[in-house]
Amino acid sequence: MSAEPIRLQKFLAEAGVCSRRAAEVLIAQQEVWVNGKAATLGQKVTLGIDKITVSGKPVRGAAQELMTLAVHKPRGLVCSNDDPHNPETVFSMIPRELSHLRFFCAGRLDKDSEGLVILTTDGELAHRLMHPSTVVVKRYLVVLKQPFPSARLPLLIKGIVIEGERLKVERAALVNAGVAGTAPNLDVHMHHGKKREIRLLFTALGYDVKRLKRYQIGALQLKGIPMGAGKKLSNRDIGMLFHSPATPKAPFQATLNKSPRTVKPVPLDEA
Repeated sequence: MSAEPIRLQKFLAEAGVCSRRAAEVLIAQQEVWVNGKAATLGQKVTLGIDKITVSGKPVRGAAQELMTLAVHKPRGLVCSNDDPHNPETVFSMIPRELSHLRFFCAGRLDKDSEGLVILTTDGELAHRLMHPSTVVVKRYLVVLKQPFPSARLPLLIKGIVIEGERLKVERAALVNAGVAGTAPNLDVHMHHGKKREIRLLFTALGYDVKRLKRYQIGALQLKGIPMGAGKKLSNRDIGMLFHSPATPKAPFQATLNKSPRTVKPVPLDEA
């Protein structure tokens, strides 16, 4: 008796090729072929019957072992499986005994950033973590080269439009602010996250980011994982990624849909 047909995106994710979202991109780019013909979005395939290739390479049909790792990425590594300009990637941190498995990032950090990154062989989990409809709060420590005034915190929530996209965060708070209500360190929360969004947002406001560290995803903290190391996540740990504990109120903060303890926001044309 043959297996039940499944969507091609799901097949590729379960085979460890890439996440479902990445699979959709590959299909649209005609990099995925089924039985000698270019695949189409939404197409279904049957395990053991259909022959699938990605970029000319055959894809084995057996689902690989499901495993999820939390790693502490240092600066200098890229979150890419294959980057000719950056041979050292976050996947270099995977232990040799797991090299037979194909991991992919469920939410990236740029090369200059550090902190918590989730690597998984579970395509469904990666899809849930990265899909826009799933609210997964990511928390960052932002260290600037110059102090940031509390009066401008609401601007980070309202955001700024750059090249047609609004860059913004959901919470911003000063860390250890002085009596003047300024501090170079901020605690920032966001749940969407475009490429280099935090850096671009602060740069647009005239502030240079010296350090950017993601210290928490959902309720899962980076604490306890040394720089350059990682740990295998249990089912309980994975569940924590989808929970967002309450954050104590800071003396100077701005939050989405809440009245921040700051003065009125500065108009964008004065930013």
